[in-house]
Amino acid sequence: MSRHPLPHQACRISVYEVNTRQYTEEGSFSAFARHLPRLADMGVDILWFMPVTPISIKGRKGSLGSYYAASDHRSVNPEFGSMADFLKVVEEAHRLGMRVIIDWVANHTGCDHHWTESHPEFYKRNEAGQFFDAHGWDDVIDLDYENAALRKEMIDSMRWWIDTCGIDGFRCDMAMLTPADFWAEARAALDPVRPLFWLAELDPLENPEHMRVFDAGYAWRWMHATKEFLDPWHHRIHQLDEALQRYADPRQNPGWPAWFTSNHDENSWNGTEYEKYGEMAMPLAVFSCTWPGVFLMYSGQEMPNRKRLEFFDRDPLEWTEAPALHEFFKRLLQLRATHPAFATDGAWRLHSSHDSQVFCYLRQTGDHAIMLVLNLSSYRHWDFSIRDARLTGSFTELFSGKEQDFSIDAGIDLAPWSYWVWIR
Repeated sequence: MSRHPLPHQACRISVYEVNTRQYTEEGSFSAFARHLPRLADMGVDILWFMPVTPISIKGRKGSLGSYYAASDHRSVNPEFGSMADFLKVVEEAHRLGMRVIIDWVANHTGCDHHWTESHPEFYKRNEAGQFFDAHGWDDVIDLDYENAALRKEMIDSMRWWIDTCGIDGFRCDMAMLTPADFWAEARAALDPVRPLFWLAELDPLENPEHMRVFDAGYAWRWMHATKEFLDPWHHRIHQLDEALQRYADPRQNPGWPAWFTSNHDENSWNGTEYEKYGEMAMPLAVFSCTWPGVFLMYSGQEMPNRKRLEFFDRDPLEWTEAPALHEFFKRLLQLRATHPAFATDGAWRLHSSHDSQVFCYLRQTGDHAIMLVLNLSSYRHWDFSIRDARLTGSFTELFSGKEQDFSIDAGIDLAPWSYWVWIR
């Protein structure tokens, strides 16, 4: 499999999305900074901040507006604090071994962005000569990428954040709405400045031209397949296999898939992972962290957060002193960071005594292996067994410490919706 070269192996990358507005009672960079040691201890590799730029007043939704309706590309939203506050967060994250990327909205701006006055030629206009948005979003207006001066200004603004704040890349909002050749132009200009990570909000399978530019993109088709899987009429593991085979084919997906069970859009508009998946949420979290690709995690999933967060108004996360899933994610992220099998990009499906309900796969390099057993059903399997010539020697389960030799005919008890991470 041939993928884009990255600063670190893609299969070891984990990205944690920071919703600054809702992360703390204060909703500020400084308040979020108090969580940095905990996130570093959990093993987060990259912090992705939702847009940190100021939000337009004109057309504003709710009391605070959408992060994605910028009024300026080279300053921070005073709601979150000062530029000095953000710089401190970046510097401390770097000191703790984490990288920082920011959300970049290139397709549109807010309705009163200063370019509407200084560079009105940067925008598309409708038949009446008015600024507009082609997708029905009434708090933003579309930019015109046929304008070479806009392209230069946008790239210069991205460079400004790299030079001023030392950020390590971009998560590019609705990246497929902006021409692929612009993103290629941006990478060519900015990658020589420092090694950058480029995450696209698009499905690689539906946007192969864009994925020749980006490092990773959202596995939306997989997300939809797993939601359908819960429907008794669509309960077919082979459909999950088919989706994964497509993402693994570099001819269909030249970049890396990014796996997730929640993000800001899913949480606010479609529900938490527990609303969408019920008890399957935890096995899917294990999958997302162990299948080849990039792992995406949203603010509060380590609590776990079970409420939909408001998008345009304050609605802080309700943190507990000791997030219940901190150790769960810490063990998985440490496994990603250290086990030799994660230096490879392959995963092999394994057959078991309950193929229609239990999802099993192996990641292996040399004598080092990880076997995943995910019971994606409400049924208990009292004597589950799996036989494969590669399963020799003793394996140790990540969470329980239980030891098992799968080369002998020994069954295990699989509880409903259970997950096992066997390590050799």
